[in-house]
Amino acid sequence: MKFKTFAMFVGPSVFLMLLFIAFPLVSVLLNSFQVTQPVFTTQEVETCSAGFLTQNCVTEVKTIPVLDENGDTVTTTEWVGFSSYANVLGGQRFVDAITSFDLGALLRIDFWRALRFTLTFTLITLPLVLGLGLAIAVVVNNATKAIKGPVIFVSLLPFIITPVIGGLSIRWLFYGDGIVTVWLEALFNTDLSIAANGWAIEFLMMFYRVWHVAPFAFVIFYAGLQTVNQDTLESAVIDGASRWERLRYVVIPHLMPLIVFITLIHLMDAYRAFEEVIAFSSESYRITLQYLTYDYLTPDDAGNRAISSASASAMLTMVGVVILLAAPLRRTWQEHRGR
Repeated sequence: MKFKTFAMFVGPSVFLMLLFIAFPLVSVLLNSFQVTQPVFTTQEVETCSAGFLTQNCVTEVKTIPVLDENGDTVTTTEWVGFSSYANVLGGQRFVDAITSFDLGALLRIDFWRALRFTLTFTLITLPLVLGLGLAIAVVVNNATKAIKGPVIFVSLLPFIITPVIGGLSIRWLFYGDGIVTVWLEALFNTDLSIAANGWAIEFLMMFYRVWHVAPFAFVIFYAGLQTVNQDTLESAVIDGASRWERLRYVVIPHLMPLIVFITLIHLMDAYRAFEEVIAFSSESYRITLQYLTYDYLTPDDAGNRAISSASASAMLTMVGVVILLAAPLRRTWQEHRGR
């Protein structure tokens, strides 16, 4: 292929990747090492109370932002190195928690609290998504043609629903006077408050993630089952292999590249979970690393945003994703070289 033809095909993709991925990533990296703050000045302000004959006036010294000729706040940018990373990780609180081996104090720091839940959320839901997706694929693959279409349609519904809407649907079943909560209260003859229990909220968030993502794994596995060598399966049946043995020694090894692919997608997606925190209003109990970055970007009472801390949090999240993806990517590379 001529270089000009190759460039015409690859050029637009490379340009868009540089524009929407590389340049923003470099910008976030630079912002994590510098702090931009508004410039303030002190000014005496006289405040007088209403009065007909006499007025009581009080002079106060107030700190107000400096404005330029266009009315915008004047800001200064200072290079702070790894200070924003230290601030996100907890600074001296982190050092004290580590030196005293106080896990409770460590988990009271927002970053480590978010990291604990994010890792738990990601690693627990991964095998559940793989197992449930494979189970549905096997059942549908062995179903009769008459029911195969409706079963596929029903199985895909959770994946089609908008994430926040799906999360709210699960939430309404359990929060407050949700129908499931009412049934459980009647069954156990007690009052339940799901929204006041952090572990119950965590369970619901994981349940929603598995319910929402398992159809994606099902579609991938179902497509892979269509390529399984039927002669090999028939030979296994003749040799007396049970259904479980055929699944374990024939089907699963054949689907292993797809298992790695689904694992990669799930690790990247679940580690950046955000919708669950919003849908289940779990900010007081459980937060994710992605939500922590969003929280840093939320303006405070003065309208300021911790952009440097948000950038540092985003970079630490990206490092976590790379670490999680290292093992499956290494396996994929080894299998590729072994062929």
